[in-house]
Amino acid sequence: MSQLPPQLTACPVCHEPLEPADNFCGGCGADLSAVPPAPGRARADGWRQPDTPVVRGADDYRLAPPAGGVPTQPAHGASPGGACAACRSGMIDKDGYCEHCGHAQPRERDHMEHESAGVAAVTDRGLRHHRNEDAYAVSTTDLAGGRTVVAVVSDGVSSASRPDEASAAACAAAHAALVEDLERGAPPREATHRAIVLAAEAVAGLAAAPAPRPREHEHYRQENAPACTIVSAIVTGDLLTVGWVGDSRAYWVPDDRATQPARLTEDDSWAAQMVAAGLMSEAEAYADERAHAITGWLGADAYEVEPHTASYHPDRPGVVIVCTDGLWNYAESAEHMAAVVPPDARTRPLECARRLLTHALDGGGHDNVTVAVLPFPAPREGAGSA
Repeated sequence: MSQLPPQLTACPVCHEPLEPADNFCGGCGADLSAVPPAPGRARADGWRQPDTPVVRGADDYRLAPPAGGVPTQPAHGASPGGACAACRSGMIDKDGYCEHCGHAQPRERDHMEHESAGVAAVTDRGLRHHRNEDAYAVSTTDLAGGRTVVAVVSDGVSSASRPDEASAAACAAAHAALVEDLERGAPPREATHRAIVLAAEAVAGLAAAPAPRPREHEHYRQENAPACTIVSAIVTGDLLTVGWVGDSRAYWVPDDRATQPARLTEDDSWAAQMVAAGLMSEAEAYADERAHAITGWLGADAYEVEPHTASYHPDRPGVVIVCTDGLWNYAESAEHMAAVVPPDARTRPLECARRLLTHALDGGGHDNVTVAVLPFPAPREGAGSA
């Protein structure tokens, strides 16, 4: 992995602070090996600097959508020519920044929340990225076999083009396929496998389609195919089914904290490969700057997509946490995640999701943060959310 020159501590395009291992700007996506260090307009985006650095690999990526569905197109800031939401005096340029104070304008996807019976979800841009490149889609459906809850979370790869579109497309395709297959009686694990394959096809299809509108700083971004990770969870009856590609994760946290929590997914990442091969301990691998380089993803330039699926029969109540690495970077182990999840998470899932978001932001908020919380077992038909 190439290293940045020691003197390059901020992006020459958008002035986002950089870390030594960054090959692409986490703010605007500029290719730092290709962009000349030309002066640019200073922007006061108000992002808080983290107290401690978080280790990121060259494939650092992320993104996010709403709960009952996903935006068909990425959400942009205020319309050009409108008044600045920060200083109220400047005008908004075509890139969504104030011409007077330089603030980026709020976007629909900067922060979104959803709660319904059986699931809650929150997504946030975080403190370091200029847009949210995570996505989620969640729903609760009463089927013949009882209440079924579905959650899909995706993390756009920032070093690829249009990562926000990739994650939105993946969530929309996977969620639609899951609901359709479960309604026709397909086994959850079979439905999960098919849903991820269809999500992969949807993301791959973006490579052949032009961006729907010019994107800020897009001429600086390497034109590789849109890409993302994906993780899903289904709760139906006494069965919990998860599926994933990449390093977005699912965790099990029981109500009784005297019993063991568990991580339900295994990352497709450099760090996971090193641990599996016995070449490094988990602590050593995740402390390495290459830790988050992913070895599996959805996109036209991905190798053959091999969805991972698993089913479980939890024997006690608890919650399923489905999230991007913008959260688990700050609660990596199952024990650490369980320590952050509040005791009343099963009855107040939205408050749990907000607590987890706050934990990530307080830890530095280096990435977009997305989390869905699914109470287990799912609430009975007709039960409202707490």
